[in-house]
Amino acid sequence: MKIAYTMGLGRGDTDQLLFTLAQHLASDGYRTCGTVQINTDCGAHPCDMDVKVLPDGPVLRISQNLGAGARGCRLDPATLETAVGLVETGLEATPELLIVNKFGKHEADGRGFRSVIAEAIARDMPVLVGVNALNLEAFQDFVGPEATELEPSLEDLVRWLQTVLNKERDVA
Repeated sequence: MKIAYTMGLGRGDTDQLLFTLAQHLASDGYRTCGTVQINTDCGAHPCDMDVKVLPDGPVLRISQNLGAGARGCRLDPATLETAVGLVETGLEATPELLIVNKFGKHEADGRGFRSVIAEAIARDMPVLVGVNALNLEAFQDFVGPEATELEPSLEDLVRWLQTVLNKERDVA
């Protein structure tokens, strides 16, 4: 199983790292599939959350405006499931890597990108997932002990992918 995860230290760090990785891989000719999160700074208010469907799909707003003072989850589950469907379709193009911006509460509860991750693993495709501390245990329960934790650096993520793909090519 070729699955790895990374956890940024600060708010939005993992989002930015995976976005930068996707751009880097695209410029190097890698075929990717999945989502990266793009946050729009809204000043004192919570940021808008958008995901870009890889490699060149749409950008979807996955956050809802719940109004001033709202404290609940702002995730728009219907739009998230739209992104999941687009990524599932993208798996048919046989990408070299699946990137999932976050294994979040939705995935921890058995929904969201969980089925896409499982499908990619079943296809023996490398999978890279952003995880936060709140959902780490649920992620590890889902994928088992074989997931590799990577330092949140572009160099480490690229090195892991190159190692996994080189192993794959050596076997063929």
